[in-house]
Amino acid sequence: MLKCTINGKEVEVKEGSTIMEAFYKLNEHIAHYCYHPGLSVAGVCRLCIVDIEGNPRPQIACNTVVTEGMKVTNKSERIKDGAKWVLDFHLINHPLDCPICDQAGECGLQDQYMEFGKYNPEMSEPKVKKHKVVDLGPSVVLDSERCILCSRCTRFTEEVTKTNELGLFNRGDRTEIGCVEGRELDNKYSLNTVDICPVGALTSKDFRFRQRVWYLKDSESICPGCSTGCNIKVYYNKEGMFRVKPVYNEQVNGHWMCDEGRDVYKFVNREHRLLRAKKHASGAWTELAPGRAAKEAAATLKAAGDSLALVLTAQYSVEEYEAIVSTFVNEFKTRKIYFWINNKESFDDFDGLLLRGDKNPNTKGLLRVLEKHGIEATWGELEKGLSSGSIKTLVVAGPENPAVFPDLRQKIETLSAAKNLIWLQAGRNEQLENLPGEVTLIPLKTFVEKSGTFINQAGLEQRFKRATTIVPEALTLTEAALLLSGKDLSIPVAKEVFVETNRRDDQVMLEHRKKNEFVFRRGAL
Repeated sequence: MLKCTINGKEVEVKEGSTIMEAFYKLNEHIAHYCYHPGLSVAGVCRLCIVDIEGNPRPQIACNTVVTEGMKVTNKSERIKDGAKWVLDFHLINHPLDCPICDQAGECGLQDQYMEFGKYNPEMSEPKVKKHKVVDLGPSVVLDSERCILCSRCTRFTEEVTKTNELGLFNRGDRTEIGCVEGRELDNKYSLNTVDICPVGALTSKDFRFRQRVWYLKDSESICPGCSTGCNIKVYYNKEGMFRVKPVYNEQVNGHWMCDEGRDVYKFVNREHRLLRAKKHASGAWTELAPGRAAKEAAATLKAAGDSLALVLTAQYSVEEYEAIVSTFVNEFKTRKIYFWINNKESFDDFDGLLLRGDKNPNTKGLLRVLEKHGIEATWGELEKGLSSGSIKTLVVAGPENPAVFPDLRQKIETLSAAKNLIWLQAGRNEQLENLPGEVTLIPLKTFVEKSGTFINQAGLEQRFKRATTIVPEALTLTEAALLLSGKDLSIPVAKEVFVETNRRDDQVMLEHRKKNEFVFRRGAL
């Protein structure tokens, strides 16, 4: 370890660390754009200049290695003035479109200008006009005028995905980011370039112009898209969920996440959800409260005896599996519990970075609970029991994210052979709602509406916490298990009210209900 002094504060850093890393360790503010801890050092923005005692000229912090006893500051008048001038050069050709820019509210350029900026620009030359709304591929749009040429995006495609779609073209102030001729930005991690863009040059087609970021709350969670278990933040307000972004975790996903994982917010929104329980009997469907539907089903399960079985998907928490498996083993005295494996042929695939063929967040957790209770039933036994009629009553904890279950339609056909079918899942499904016979559909909460534990493919246990509630009456699998066993349960209904925005007057009402969520966490400028 080496000792150095940053702005009068002593800090110890590992040998080979840069001055920038020492600033990060002390949480000292320093102006910078091109530096990113997950990428190589480019040193192109020249904004992170510092004074080093004994050195006659300013040095850049991102590419200068700490030496023992080094004394560094970015508080001197020379450095403050230099940072302002460098920032002024970055702003020479930058458009004044902050009011309509999708990055507004979380823009590095705005933040740097407010802290280190030069308020009286002295450039008389006209701005260089560049291409706007450039379609780079299926997920990302470029506004070249906003680009400050930090090269983060090009380094990402060179160093992380190794797909090399992006490059820097032309020279001087005519330089632009773009795709190599004949190619587009179409890799499975392309939206990370939007995350690391320090300005609004790269924007997500999915999130673009949908919300102002200061109208969103955020909460940390675990991505349920596959067994990697990336750490994420979900962003939401009273209209629903709007986006997912990665959170740094050195053990799991580093700084990144895949594009597929960013879509997991969609299935939690109300337009895709089963809002009330539905029961089909005597040729007609009736709606009822989810808790009541589960309680009414208890009598059917207790009367089923040895003809009762349970099907589980690997999309629920360890705590929920323990609750429902122990209920079936101890209360209903059945060991007919089956694991529904989705996309079996690609289950063990891995792209070498993050994306896995196991499209479930908790396969290891489910297998651990089944092993603990000595459950060894196979899918073939279930199909045999359904065809022979020895399994008459079937409870299914269906997929929370139906998009990753390509065999969903075929499995519904197979499982609907049961005389009594009780299907628990978060989303609506037209095929289920058109089934004949005795069918009960009970809505469950999604991963953002409950707390629990997922165990990823490496065996790492990761806790996630409730962010918000979107369907107040929906149950957790734990609550459903207790009610299905006949126990009484008081379920508090969350106060959050999600508003519908289908009509113009609803939209007007919505504008009055919105509030700036960021002001409750940010200090004054």
